[in-house]
Amino acid sequence: MVHLELLRPMKAIILIPFFILNVFGAFAQISNVQEEFLLPASLSESSGIIYFNNKLITHNDSGGENKLYEVDVNTQQISRAVTISNATNADWEDITQDDTSIFIGDIGNNNGNRTNLKIYKISKADYTASTTVTAEIIAYSYADQTDFTANPNNNIWDAEALVSYNADNLMLFTKNWVDGVTKAYIIPKLPGSHSVSPQATTLNSNGLITGGTYNPLTEKLYLVGYTEALFPFVWQCEGFSQADVFSGTNFQTQLSSLGQEQAEAITFIDENSYYLTSESFSQTFGGFTFADDAKLISFSTNDEALSNTKNSTSTVVSLYPNPATNVLNLDTNNAFLSVEIFNSQFKTLYQGQEAKINVAAFSPGLYFVKVQLNTNLFVVKKFVKQ
Repeated sequence: MVHLELLRPMKAIILIPFFILNVFGAFAQISNVQEEFLLPASLSESSGIIYFNNKLITHNDSGGENKLYEVDVNTQQISRAVTISNATNADWEDITQDDTSIFIGDIGNNNGNRTNLKIYKISKADYTASTTVTAEIIAYSYADQTDFTANPNNNIWDAEALVSYNADNLMLFTKNWVDGVTKAYIIPKLPGSHSVSPQATTLNSNGLITGGTYNPLTEKLYLVGYTEALFPFVWQCEGFSQADVFSGTNFQTQLSSLGQEQAEAITFIDENSYYLTSESFSQTFGGFTFADDAKLISFSTNDEALSNTKNSTSTVVSLYPNPATNVLNLDTNNAFLSVEIFNSQFKTLYQGQEAKINVAAFSPGLYFVKVQLNTNLFVVKKFVKQ
């Protein structure tokens, strides 16, 4: 949540041209940008959004309840709320999903001094079955952060965008109050504590990045944000390598027809349909109060779903024998930097760089192996000790 000292007229239509690049013709153009409806008053600080089971799922940001809210797009009302029993909403800033899980990013860090950054992982089966669920916890820290001095709204360690990137990994994008340069960090989906490093290429976002969605149907990344003057924009990123998300072509579209909006979250519906949410805003200036409500906004693209998907990075690592008795072998066609083994309670039992690991002393049961490739992607595999 951000409150800027800015004058905000009600729904003024500001004509701002597209941010033109020479590669404009290569991009799917954003069109049909429109306000769908005002969000319920209890979601005035909607900060993340996904589309699941034909419902919108959203949450409020810092200080809000530890709940996810389903919104029916037909009735425009909250139809269900689910409490995450072991979670606290310190600063929930985004939500994402894969086939089996929902991930809530408690990643907001306005002061730049948090040491308890985390992501809550919820089973979709649990979510659909009950209105109270327990989450697994993915804790992380920035490997490149050494200074934890509080510096409100003037640091490079805040983040508000989280996406599910592939079968094994999430990706987080920094907001960067200082110079608008956004870094991308890979975070394994495995519960536990992780130290994460930035990818090689950064994005000069020309504003604050506040939400993201990776569309596996088109293999494109969409990031939403706004400028210092609260004009919303969307970045489209495509043609990148798995290990470096900004290494391809990146293109910014300003959503000029909306006027000023504090855009906070974005999700894909299909290969060419998207929703985003904005946060309510109220500002007093010269004795007058200017305000706008939180709302759901939609836009479309002319993307087409890919007919062939690329092989997941999870296929490049294999473990044998599995089940294992004495020695577990790791085979990969990529170089790797490190290997960690966790038990079913996610306690670390092994850390090293060996491809042959002695597991004779392990108790019989299920274990998780986290492999960090030399591309800084992570692959998580399971094995059984017999």
